[in-house]
Amino acid sequence: MVGQPYSKNKSLGLEAEVLENAFQLIGELLQLRIRHHFGDGEAQPDQWIEDINFQVTAEPLLNVLDPKRSDPLRFEEFIIISLALLPHLRPGYLNGIISAVLTQAGDFPEMGGVRQKDQRDLFPTGETAIFLIAGTDLTRRFELLPLFNIDHWLYRESILRLEVHNQYQVRMTGRLLFDPDKIELLTSGKISRPAMSAHFPAQYISTQLDWNDLVLNQKTRDQIEELQRWIHHNHILMEDWQMSKRLKPGYRALFYGPPGTGKTLTATLLGKYTERDVFRIDLSMIISKFIGETEKNLSTLFDKAQNKNWILFFDEADALFGKRTNVRDAHDKYANQEVSYLLQRIENYPGLVILASNFKSNIDEAFSRRFQSIIHFPMPRANERQQLWQKAFPPKAELAPDIDFRHLARQYELTGSNIMNVVQYSCLFALEQPNHQIQLTYILDGIRKEFAKDGKIV
Repeated sequence: MVGQPYSKNKSLGLEAEVLENAFQLIGELLQLRIRHHFGDGEAQPDQWIEDINFQVTAEPLLNVLDPKRSDPLRFEEFIIISLALLPHLRPGYLNGIISAVLTQAGDFPEMGGVRQKDQRDLFPTGETAIFLIAGTDLTRRFELLPLFNIDHWLYRESILRLEVHNQYQVRMTGRLLFDPDKIELLTSGKISRPAMSAHFPAQYISTQLDWNDLVLNQKTRDQIEELQRWIHHNHILMEDWQMSKRLKPGYRALFYGPPGTGKTLTATLLGKYTERDVFRIDLSMIISKFIGETEKNLSTLFDKAQNKNWILFFDEADALFGKRTNVRDAHDKYANQEVSYLLQRIENYPGLVILASNFKSNIDEAFSRRFQSIIHFPMPRANERQQLWQKAFPPKAELAPDIDFRHLARQYELTGSNIMNVVQYSCLFALEQPNHQIQLTYILDGIRKEFAKDGKIV
């Protein structure tokens, strides 16, 4: 689970030693490759590659980066991983080796690598990795190109990728970008939850409540159990039963109903009892008036969430998932493109995505057809409101004898959120009184305040 140690038996010392060994192998190979390139007949990098036992170092690396993978790391993959880690963990390492082997100043373009404007360090590129492994052997270089494709497991598992600025860039000149979460996992044994920011427009949400605190009708509860079954058994269904060929990844659900009826609490409880982090998406930070920015923000969010098993909760989803307009101008055209892009990203997300809306009819039909579950959260009925009243007050609170929860439930149509607001108001008012006893008048005043919010009169 995110935020938890990946293994109780591992230590920072062991991982540091593994990484040091990996970097040492990179250094030895780079020195041999440079010397061989400049005509040193005694340097035999290809023979060194055949003789080296790299799996001793590669195995613990793979166990952390992708513990479910059964195939061992290939030498080429090991080199790319180790090389991509260097700027983060051993800055200046490549510079030092090159300076030691090449005594004359100047660049060495055959090895690749780029320097940032604000940094003197050499950042390895795809070309750097290919040169290390294959030198100038064109046939061998061609064989290595698939390692950098988007269908390679290093890319699919969000471990590393090539930086691409535009379609006209020479592809192998892109930097090797290592996922920051994977670096944190390698160095500290955990992945911290991201904080909400302009770069990550989502907030981690949790609850101290339990399923028993959630009051819903039986039909809604039964549908929520469907989501739990998917979370618990999806991996077996897709992998062991090999349904990944026939079913799309992930699960998409729509929660709809009035505010305060338990949609957000249900999402947090699903996360709590299935050991998955729940992130509520702030659509106000995603939607932009600037063309292309909304897609960019969505891409950042889904890239971060990929392979994390997070539950993504889009509250008040109508703002982005609402019915698409007829194209009247350029703004409408791009707004519809944003919805289409979002639909594509959601369908490819392998985890649980929950959209919350006040009304089912507000959601675009293109989304509705793709939900596996559409779950209604109606206004609680009288018997459900009575349960909410009974569960809401603190155990230590003293209630006046004339307070009748059954009567309150029948008389006043309130949501669970409304009732909690009333309870908070009446408790605080009672705490200012000498005996701290909660009176019926305090509760009725709180109910009036809740009705007044919607312009209603008790």
